[in-house]
Amino acid sequence: MSITYKDEAGIAGMRVAGKLASELLDYLTPHVVPGVTTDALDKLAHDYIVNVQGAIPAPLNYAPSGYIPYPKSICTSINHQVCHGIPNEKALKKGDILNVDVTVIKDGWHGDTSRMFMIGGERAASIAAKRLCAITYDAMWKGIVMVKPGVRLGDIGHAIQVFAEGSGFSVVREFCGHGIGQKFHEEPQVLHYGKPGTLEELKAGMTFTIEPMINAGKRDIKELGDGWTIVTKDRSLSAQWEHTILVTETGYEVLTLSAGSPPPPAFVTPAVTPTAA
Repeated sequence: MSITYKDEAGIAGMRVAGKLASELLDYLTPHVVPGVTTDALDKLAHDYIVNVQGAIPAPLNYAPSGYIPYPKSICTSINHQVCHGIPNEKALKKGDILNVDVTVIKDGWHGDTSRMFMIGGERAASIAAKRLCAITYDAMWKGIVMVKPGVRLGDIGHAIQVFAEGSGFSVVREFCGHGIGQKFHEEPQVLHYGKPGTLEELKAGMTFTIEPMINAGKRDIKELGDGWTIVTKDRSLSAQWEHTILVTETGYEVLTLSAGSPPPPAFVTPAVTPTAA
């Protein structure tokens, strides 16, 4: 499978889908509170995607080779769950950390993004949990700011790995970012570790996700019996943030921004910070 390069019409479609995905997280944010179930969040998300956005939840019934169809419309991964957590009837507790990962399809184009939530607010979270979420967010942006034509994917992975490991955390290797467009997952794979100057060269028109999964303990993971949920083997906390990125002629554009998106870290200069307009 080869990399797809989006033309102006494709880029316009990706902008719409990306903004809708981020606006879905904005909509869910006030509902992410102690006592709510992830099943309730899933139902809210599904109804909003279908009835308000006129879009399709990409995860629902998604079934790559070797997997059973995914049964829900969003992924909700709590505490030591790394990714692909399936919403259920268990209530969120004060002090939990939660990743909500959403992908919407609008007019055939996919928008994919995720955010971390601290249940009960920052004051309820442990110092370790707050630091993990913050470092993971910065790690994602360390990768994003590398993006421009001529850079290689290994440069992005290296920037993320050096920052995360230098902060005392580990990088999950088995899951990575990915090309995205009219398909949920396209080429290339976007690793969150690597060597500078290796792998594919970035060119304008590429769209892909950067979505590092960072563990507080060791990087080793395992899959649960539901066939989807991935957890840390040592039960240490795990965090993830995700944006969908467009490679422009001069740098990058973050496609998954909206009014409620957390601001970029201080090291992201205003000159290259895309707007949410």
